Amino acid sequence: MTQKLRIAIADDEPDMRKFLQGALMRLGHEVTVLAATGRELVEHCRADRPDLVITDIKMPDLDGLDAAGQIYRDGLVPIIVVSAHHDPEFIERAEAHHVAAYLVKPIKAAHLGPAISVVLARFEEFRALQREASDLRQALEDRKVIERAKGILMKEAKLDEESAFRRLQQLASKKSQKLAATARAILDAAEMLRPPDAR
Repeated sequence: MTQKLRIAIADDEPDMRKFLQGALMRLGHEVTVLAATGRELVEHCRADRPDLVITDIKMPDLDGLDAAGQIYRDGLVPIIVVSAHHDPEFIERAEAHHVAAYLVKPIKAAHLGPAISVVLARFEEFRALQREASDLRQALEDRKVIERAKGILMKEAKLDEESAFRRLQQLASKKSQKLAATARAILDAAEMLRPPDAR
């Protein structure tokens, strides 16, 4: 095992909590939360921010799947469900609540290590895709801003497109700014200079 994780466990059966805690500690992880109910799990995860959550489904006050949904909305964290129930309804709800793995009881300690490794690998892939999508959205937004600023320079300074882009680059370099930041400053200045009735 290469990565020591801080893990939250929730199960209403004390024996199951003890089993999971022991198995995870033997794998080299730290169990930071031991909850007996779904609500307790949510509260502890908000305070503790674990790296991974392992929860049963059927628990008092708030079931594990609803708890998983709340935890996921509070912040991205991989979630494994360990349950004696494997009805299609539970599996569909697990998918809807972003559960990364569904292990059916009784489970063996040997099952946990591989399941955690796979879940972490998939979770990292998901986060990389999410970052990439976010970066792409930002790049497209920056491109639009730069094009609009270039258009203003072409119109106001009577420049061709290439010269307007070079002027934008020079301004950004002079101010030690990113191109998009300089472009936004030009758009803001143009907006301020427009007559009120033209806005």
